[in-house]
Amino acid sequence: MKLKYFAWVRERIGKAEETVEPPPSVQTIEQLIGWLGARGETYAHAFETPRVIRAAIDHAHVKPDTSIAGAREIAFFPPMTGG
Repeated sequence: MKLKYFAWVRERIGKAEETVEPPPSVQTIEQLIGWLGARGETYAHAFETPRVIRAAIDHAHVKPDTSIAGAREIAFFPPMTGG
């Protein structure tokens, strides 16, 4: 699946996107964030506070307990503020 990173999530990881294949045990956004956070120091830094990370699956905002089954693209970004 393709992952996209935005704003400071992208800056901390050091890339805008990548293709990954998480293990079968990773079934939700929350579990994916945990798995990504264990991939190394830059990922750990980007996902150190998972409750503030927002996610979208195929351009639709989702909650942490949402299944990632069948997702083509998952995006991660920090909370947005309007102006």
